[in-house]
Amino acid sequence: MVEHSTGSWASKLAAGVAVVFGVLTILSGSQALFGSAAMRDAAGDAVPFVLWFNFLSGFFYILAGIGIAMGRRWAARMAVYIALAIAAVFALLGLHILQGGAFEMRTVGAMTLRLIVWIIVATAAVRKFPMAR
Repeated sequence: MVEHSTGSWASKLAAGVAVVFGVLTILSGSQALFGSAAMRDAAGDAVPFVLWFNFLSGFFYILAGIGIAMGRRWAARMAVYIALAIAAVFALLGLHILQGGAFEMRTVGAMTLRLIVWIIVATAAVRKFPMAR
């Protein structure tokens, strides 16, 4: 059952961004986790828990994007949870760095980008499908 119309251009854009971002996240994560030795070496000092989180979250990005595109109210809540999960893992990355753990600066940049994108996606989804009811 469709719970809300899908006429908003912002929610359609957010859905598309979520799906594309999810596919790209899965592809890049799978190369770093399961690719050739050269691909894994190219990841440098990747932080394993961040790498696994990002890879697995890509599947949820796609699911949320499809849900938003189909006008499902649950997708707005899922987008918010994704943004919160990214923020939590980003905070754990910060703790890892503060404790002297090895990391790549590009990981900090990627996590910043992920958080910004998902705050925007979640905002668009919540505006289209308000969570309080």
